[in-house]
Parts: sequence; C-alpha cells; structure tokens
Amino acid sequence: MKKVTKKDRRRITLLIIIFIPLLTIFMSNMFSYWSQIYNNIKEKKELELLYREILEEEETLKSEIVKLQDDEYVARYAREKYLYSKDGEIIIKIK
Repeated sequence: MKKVTKKDRRRITLLIIIFIPLLTIFMSNMFSYWSQIYNNIKEKKELELLYREILEEEETLKSEIVKLQDDEYVARYAREKYLYSKDGEIIIKIK
C-alpha cells in the first residue's frame, strides 16, 4: 500500500473544497431549469385549452353571423330577446 503524503492530502482537500460548491451550484441550476420547464409545460397546457375554447367561440360567432343575415331569424331573435312584437301580438313573459 502506498502511503498518502501530506501533499496528496492537501490536493484531495483542495479538490473537495472546489468540487462541492461547483456541484451545489450545478444542482441548484438544474433544479431551477427543471422548475422552469415544468411551469412552461403547465402554461402550455393552459394556453392550449384557452386556444381550443377561443376556436369554439369563433365557430359559434361565425354561425351567428350567418344566422343574422337571415331577416326571419333577426325578427324572431328580436322578439325573443327584446320582447318586440308584431302588430296584433301579445307578449306574455313566463319566468
């Protein structure tokens, strides 16, 4: 067995003193990146859900635009929504 000299001990101690802080810094950076990646994935899922909802709303609004170009639909909508009536009609509102 080889005897560990004082010089070798100093080298090992110095390497440990340098290695442990570097390892700590590396691990803290990795944790920071992982949490950032997790938050980005979570935000992406939320934004995709919001995007799908907006697309559905856009389809609904497009169909509403098409319907509002029909005069009969507009008249019926106005009678239902704003309680307009034709001549001779009586409106009874039931809650």
